[in-house]
Amino acid sequence: MAKVAGIQMASGPNVAANLTEAARLIARCVEAGAKLVVLPENFAIMPLKDEDRLAVAEKEGKGPIQSFLSSQAKAHGIWLVGGTIPFVSSQPNRVRAVSLVFNDKGLQVGRYDKIHLFDVELENGEKYSESNYFEPGDEVTVIETPLGKLGMAVCYDLRFPELFRKLLDLDAEFVVVPSAFTEMTGLAHWEILVRARAIENQTYIIAPGQGGYHVNGRETHGDSMIVNPWGIVLDRLERGSGFIIADLDKKRLSAIRRSLPSIQHRRL
Repeated sequence: MAKVAGIQMASGPNVAANLTEAARLIARCVEAGAKLVVLPENFAIMPLKDEDRLAVAEKEGKGPIQSFLSSQAKAHGIWLVGGTIPFVSSQPNRVRAVSLVFNDKGLQVGRYDKIHLFDVELENGEKYSESNYFEPGDEVTVIETPLGKLGMAVCYDLRFPELFRKLLDLDAEFVVVPSAFTEMTGLAHWEILVRARAIENQTYIIAPGQGGYHVNGRETHGDSMIVNPWGIVLDRLERGSGFIIADLDKKRLSAIRRSLPSIQHRRL
């Protein structure tokens, strides 16, 4: 059994300021005993304009955001999931939303490129067209950690249960879902989706989000939470900067999967 934590932020357009806040919150998670910490989507930059991400996009293995993640993981001796950061893509006008995993030695050991892109026009007039600025990924990612097998997803991915089934088929025991849900969609669907993915796949879900008002005018829902395989919310933070923390108990996971073996009962 080990403690895992997720960080909630209200990031802005200034990368240095966001990293300072992330460092402060990582230190608090470590003080509380966390062995793995997950940052939210867009933790390093919530830009004024979508195209501003191009100016700070990094290549794999090089750049100040990756250096920050590596140094934080090594300094604290923790596993660190870097929410998402912008990476250069094959197209000059788009970036990739990349989630990186660093081990307790500061080495990058995992990468997931967000697959599902948020292209919607909501009833309240909000419009998002992520495919205009992001290049989607296409690989499902599960990596070995000392805490168990870690599956990776990001924000809008939460609405696609087939992705989580693929993670389960790769033996994922817990799934991280760094997010930046809108306030409107978050109020309606966030908790339901997070708990459903945990229940149907009998996995822990660590779902830290952006939570609050941003300089670019966007409002994100927050309500970061850690949910166990029975669908119980172990910890949550509704708004503002802070963190959530809970025990990841593999014995409890095994007991749930054994007593209610729905995973083995699949027929389709």
